[in-house]
Amino acid sequence: MKQNRVRLIAASIAIALCAGPLWADSPRPQASPEQIEAIENWTYSLALQAATYGAPLVAMYNLRSTVSVGPDPKAKPNTVWKMVDISTPKLAAESGYVSPNLDVIYGFGFADLNAEPIILTAPDSQGRYYMIEIVDMWDNAFAYPAGGASGYKGGRFALVGPGWKGKLPAGVKRIDSPTRWVELQPRVNVKGDSDLPAARKVMEAITLQPLSQYLGGAAPKPVSYNYEVPKMKAGVATSHMQFDDPLQFWSIFSAALNENPPPADEIKAVLPQYKYLGIELGKQWKPASVNPLILEQMKKASAQIGKLALGTMPLAGALKDGWVIPPANTGFGGTDYLSRLDVAVFGLTANTVPQAIYYSGVVDANNQPMTGEKKYTLTLKPPMAYAQPVPPGFWSVTMYDKATGYTTPNPINRYHLASYDKLKKDADGSITLYLQADNPGADKEQNWLPSAKGPFYLIFRNYAPAPAVAEALSRDFRNFQGPPGVVPVQ
Repeated sequence: MKQNRVRLIAASIAIALCAGPLWADSPRPQASPEQIEAIENWTYSLALQAATYGAPLVAMYNLRSTVSVGPDPKAKPNTVWKMVDISTPKLAAESGYVSPNLDVIYGFGFADLNAEPIILTAPDSQGRYYMIEIVDMWDNAFAYPAGGASGYKGGRFALVGPGWKGKLPAGVKRIDSPTRWVELQPRVNVKGDSDLPAARKVMEAITLQPLSQYLGGAAPKPVSYNYEVPKMKAGVATSHMQFDDPLQFWSIFSAALNENPPPADEIKAVLPQYKYLGIELGKQWKPASVNPLILEQMKKASAQIGKLALGTMPLAGALKDGWVIPPANTGFGGTDYLSRLDVAVFGLTANTVPQAIYYSGVVDANNQPMTGEKKYTLTLKPPMAYAQPVPPGFWSVTMYDKATGYTTPNPINRYHLASYDKLKKDADGSITLYLQADNPGADKEQNWLPSAKGPFYLIFRNYAPAPAVAEALSRDFRNFQGPPGVVPVQ
């Protein structure tokens, strides 16, 4: 009781003495303890909603810093970082990319469309599965020049930023971006080490060029970027947003918002309410301009947003047999801000349902957290309707360390099992996977997916899902039947 009284008195003094957006243009009232408590509760609630809204933008900003514009960029803007191997634990940590797919080699590239369009060239893969996903800075996958329904023949495409009105050359298909910056994420299927050279050949043929250079002109002068560098907990995926100082979340949100504004209807309907937090479009947020009482609530909200996102996945999706069945708007959350948040934190740049379906194994069949201290089995019985792909698509199951969001080191360097692997079948045609830290024995090693030593999670993917599967999930994902439960071994 005494501590609460001291806190309220301190908060009252803060309100009385500090000029902030709360009462910037009017005489500062003397707030009662009840009013202070009400202000704390309301501004925390508002800050939580603002963090929910802004987290995907912040997560994309963090990824852009790692890949393109930070102190140690992997590929400069308007080029693609082409990973030389699947996302081993080492490469996953280098990319800072959460829950990577292990069936592909990745490319990561950020394009700045401010000055002119960027020309994307995509190859004919000769039937090999690959895709090129294009994501705006709010983590909405809005275009697929290659993969799935777009096919695998490739072509030339112009990525056009907001407001550009020039003319494009013949034979180039226009793709309009809703934001100045976009991320391109090629994925090329690779089936083991011997298949890497062929997969790399497809990846190398994916290129970006400024329009002026594509037309034969000189390369444009490099742009000097001076973005704030995210300072975050090492060894954890940057989309989890574990900032050293949780207030950095808000300065990044403000900067990214001003550079990549949301749709006009959201500018009108959503952003005005954030003025109580000092966040306004066109102005850079600064903690010094925010009342300390409100600042404390903002700090608390941004510190918790990553953990809250992971915890609310069964709310945005549907938990069934230990798997989160993804909502139909996965990959393009739009105005479903909770779904968009959960996807950004757990699986940033996730694909849309027609391109890929992700079933997230967050607990076992008994609704208990999974850990490497136990042994588990996952028995897949025909016909596996939830995992039917359109060739050359496939399904796979991947293991992740829950603490980092990355793949986990293991003695045999195996991070996933897939439909194209030589998996041993049971007498009835089913496939039993063994999920455990220790080798289950020579007769089962073929189907062994090594687990992390501590807590882990799984993602079951269906790439290029059959239209009937995608349509059934989109029609009623809450009653959709996904994979069977992961069963602990007694």
